Amino acid sequence: MQTTSEITPFVNEPFTDFSVEENAAAFRAALEKVEASLPVVVRLHIDGEDCDGGAGTFESIDPSLTSRVVANSAKGNKDDALRAIAGAHKAFGEWSRRPAAERAEYLFKAARIMRLRKHEFSAMMVYEVGKSWAEADGDTAEAIDFLEFYAREALRWEREQPLTRVPGEDNELHYIPLGVGAAIPPWNFPLAIMVGVSMAPIAAGNCMVLKPASDSPGIASMFIDLMKEVGLPAGVLQFVPGGGSEVGNLLVEHPQIRFINFTGSMEVGKGIYEKAGKTGEGQIWLKRVIAEMGGKDFMFIDEDADVDKAVQHSYAAAFGFQGQKCSALSRLILHESIHDEFMDKFLPLVEATTIGHPSEQKNFLAAMINESAMNDAIKGIEEAKKAGNSLVAGGERASEDGWYLQPTVFTGVGRNDYIFQTELFAPVVAVHKVGSFEEGIEAANDTIFGLTGSYFGKDEEKIERAKRELHCGNLYLNRKCTGALVGVHPFGGFNMSGTDSKAGGRDYLGLFLQAKSITRATK
Repeated sequence: MQTTSEITPFVNEPFTDFSVEENAAAFRAALEKVEASLPVVVRLHIDGEDCDGGAGTFESIDPSLTSRVVANSAKGNKDDALRAIAGAHKAFGEWSRRPAAERAEYLFKAARIMRLRKHEFSAMMVYEVGKSWAEADGDTAEAIDFLEFYAREALRWEREQPLTRVPGEDNELHYIPLGVGAAIPPWNFPLAIMVGVSMAPIAAGNCMVLKPASDSPGIASMFIDLMKEVGLPAGVLQFVPGGGSEVGNLLVEHPQIRFINFTGSMEVGKGIYEKAGKTGEGQIWLKRVIAEMGGKDFMFIDEDADVDKAVQHSYAAAFGFQGQKCSALSRLILHESIHDEFMDKFLPLVEATTIGHPSEQKNFLAAMINESAMNDAIKGIEEAKKAGNSLVAGGERASEDGWYLQPTVFTGVGRNDYIFQTELFAPVVAVHKVGSFEEGIEAANDTIFGLTGSYFGKDEEKIERAKRELHCGNLYLNRKCTGALVGVHPFGGFNMSGTDSKAGGRDYLGLFLQAKSITRATK
């Protein structure tokens, strides 16, 4: 079975140009439609049936207008999770035997429908997690890309594998799925990463139990509804919203869970890694953990950099989506010769930031995801003040309507200071001055993380050294450190940023497969 989608080369979903009034009007209409539907009701989905949760319900709140409830979600308990695992295990036998072309068609169909309704998916993220128009549109585009890319990858991994031939034998190598996996995505890319961590393993022939982030069950439920619409067989994708301490821990520790695909904080990721390393009673395998755990990302602006370009890219990387990206700029390393010029151009941009509800197109910065996140950021700001760092922009709440925080910049930050070393996941930037290229490289690498980074400069010898010496999974040259594209910039980091799993890359599906070598004697 060969599909049209298979023979069509993968291309990234284009971003919407909202300067075109027709596009802006269509997005406003989607916002109105979604707002009128709130609060949405979210239910568990197990073995093809919607159901209530054994632990009651919980709500997701519009962080930019905290009086608005976005979703009222059923909350699963351990019994729900156990039932989901058992159902997925039962479904695995039939699903794993389906040809890749059949599995891929579900992803291709979902991508086609999501493309038609992309503004509605994006509008939900505007309300539920505080994404601006452009950020929400990018999230949905990436979700479509994951569906399209991983469907094609499933077809590629199933093809005949190259082997060395020897006389007297016929040899084959096949990649087969692992079993039942747990998908634990974050709230900050609540559609794209959720789609990626759940549907890549499914495309490879596995079944998944999905525990969505508690801050974003509404957008997760929209995706579950889409997969029901395309006819994904019962049990292949089980949906169990619930608490991390109850549902999450059970998924990680259960002996029938073969692997965990996680994106989130370093502390939670380390805990998952530790729990998954223990072999439970009846468990006959070592679990795989695929983890992306955040970063403390840098942009190093060297003495010969294009300062005007670097200023624009630094601003976008630091404050897009309130700095709530694992790839966001939080350590701005400036060569002393361009430091003052850079800051003279950078700070007016920060001061001019438009802040408000993201449903209004004019607003660049919305609220942080919840009160706890805002308070953690404020704690970081206070620590910076105690360390003697100079607050040159922001540092205060921006509105009482939601969890708003002003875009914040500190200068005079040392490499051992709290805000240089600690991931705040907030619109807070630490500026560190260096006197040489070598010092800049050392500063950039002075972290337990290693996710993204950027070097701005023109000297080709230094660029080559930067490519070799800057230690991060995604390094960008003369552009911002955010904005990875599926298939273009395989994404994943070093050290405490995770397992360098390279989402959106050509080796990613291999993490959910195991190789079976078959030899037949011909003599």
